[in-house]
This record gives sequence, structure tokens and C-alpha cells, in this order.
Amino acid sequence: MHAALYGPDGFFVSGAGPADHFRTSVHASPAFAAAVHRLVSRLDAALGFPTPFDVVDVGAGRGELLHTLATLVHTGPAGPGPVPLVRRLRLTAVELAPRPPTLPPHVAWTTTLPDPLTGLLVATEWLDNVPLDLAAPAPGATTSTHRYRLVDPGTGVESVGPRVTGQDAAWLARWWPDPPTAGGTPDDPDLPVGRVEIGRSRDEAWADAVRRVARGLALAVDYGHLRQARPVDGTLTGYRGGRQVPPVPDGSCDITAHVAVDAVAAAGAGVAGCAYTLVSQREALRALGADGGRPPLSLAGTDPAGYLRALATASAVAELTDPAGLGGHHWLLQPVGVAVAPLMAR
Repeated sequence: MHAALYGPDGFFVSGAGPADHFRTSVHASPAFAAAVHRLVSRLDAALGFPTPFDVVDVGAGRGELLHTLATLVHTGPAGPGPVPLVRRLRLTAVELAPRPPTLPPHVAWTTTLPDPLTGLLVATEWLDNVPLDLAAPAPGATTSTHRYRLVDPGTGVESVGPRVTGQDAAWLARWWPDPPTAGGTPDDPDLPVGRVEIGRSRDEAWADAVRRVARGLALAVDYGHLRQARPVDGTLTGYRGGRQVPPVPDGSCDITAHVAVDAVAAAGAGVAGCAYTLVSQREALRALGADGGRPPLSLAGTDPAGYLRALATASAVAELTDPAGLGGHHWLLQPVGVAVAPLMAR
């Protein structure tokens, strides 16, 4: 999975970028960046207008979020504070792909997380692409015994690997309940039925990211599930050209699996030493002023062009807040030295 996504010919390194293959909240509408801008403004005030104020985008794609955020800060009002945010803002994209030629020069581009940072660390659909191992219940097992699943990188054909032990076994025991049954298939009785996704690598990645925040907020936005509702057969899949495809790890497609959000959250809270907040994207965007309400019809009579613009914005926000789609994303907010409640107050 790591080679297919991040190797020399990996999907995220050698291609044109995620936007050509799937639609994230960042790509769906500038309203997402506008909501992040409001969060930045509130966080800046909560931190006492620090110099510099960092915004670090982990898994930045081609820098779309930071590009839009930079525009909003540079063209918007100066805001409160002794020194305008535009003069204190330090934007950093963390990504393994080469720097896009169109990215503004004031956005730094790096392959490693900066340390330490004061401000906002944001990871939009990053954790679902952190590589992980798959396993399945051992056929005929009467206890929590799992075997790794191995894969042919050229065909995607899976086979049985060694028994899961050590930290991976401990992670499964804590975070992924046993499936109701375990057994082979008619074609291959030795191949376990069902998949579990060992999310320990995501926990470690998030904990490492949170560790870089000296003061501020770490925000992860992603598809995910909780322990009481883990998917029986896992969520591993592929995307290419806007379509869902088999997850063959040959570098030709995105390979992704939903995030065990509660496990990730616990890992981050352990590093930060304080509680996290978990809300849906629908709740979060509404708290940050994006409610998706239709403009009054009377505006069409007095300002037709303004009405159409407002209607287009409302439609875009409706996509971002649809609970059956992007609105169902989890927003995991891990504070470090600040309180979350004032940042998300409506």
C-alpha cells in the first residue's frame, strides 16, 4: 500500500493529483476553505495573536486549501490584533509530491512535518491514506485469532499470511470487535472470510502530528467509523478517474480505508494530555457559519446576479453538509493549550 501510494511511481507522487480522481471537501467548494478561515481567525484570537501563526496542511494534495486560504486572508479585512494576520501567517504544505508550479511563493512546501508549530494543523482526508495492514479471522478459530492478509501487488489477489501478534494483536483486541463468524470460502477453505483493518499506523501518525503542536489545534477531517459500528468486511477500496475500482496496489489508483476515528482520537489525546472533540462535518460547518440556507426569493427581484451567486453558494454548502456524503465526515479536534468550545460556538 505504501509503495502503491507513495513510492517513486506511486499514485500520490507521480500523478496529476487527487482532484483528478475523487472529490474532497476542499475541491467541492471554496465554502470549506472559508469555514477553515473562520476557524483560523477564532484560533488566532484565542492564542493571543501569536507571531508567527502557523497553518500546516498535512497531505496537502496540490495545495488547494492553502492557496484559497491565503487568498481569503490577503483580500479580507485586517481583523483584530496588534499586527494583522496577513503579516503573521505562515503557511506550510506537507506532501510527498513535487511542489506545484502554480502555488504562491509564500506557501512553503515540505515532505516532513514542521516542529514545533503554533496555530492550526489540518489533515483533510489524510489519515484514510496512511498505509495499514489487513487481517482476517483464522478459519475455525474459537478465540480472537487473526492472520495477516498478503496481496499480489500486480493483481490484487489475496492470500493468507502469518498470525497477527504483538502490538497489532493488542490493537485489534482493544479497537476492533470480533466478527460474528470466521471461516473459509467454497473455493478456498483456508482463506479467511472478512477483513479487519489494523489502524495502529494511523494512531501513530496522528499522535506524531499532534506532538508537533506547541499551542493550538490539530484538526483531522475524514471518513471513519467507531468501535460499536466497525464494518464487518472492512472498507478498503480504490478510486481512479472519479470511479470506485478494486484496490489493486499497482500505483494506478488511490487505495483508501476509512479511519477508526475513536482509536486515532485516543492516541492524539494521550499525546496532548487533554480531551478531544468529535463532531460531524455538518455540525462543524454550521458552527463556522456555513449553513447552506437558500437566499430569500425576494433577492431575485432586487439583485438577480447576487441571488444566483448566493444560490450557488448554498448549493455548494449543501453538498458539504449532506449527512449521506461529505457532511458525514468526522471532524476530530484536538486542542493543545486552548479550549475548543469558543472556537466552534455558533
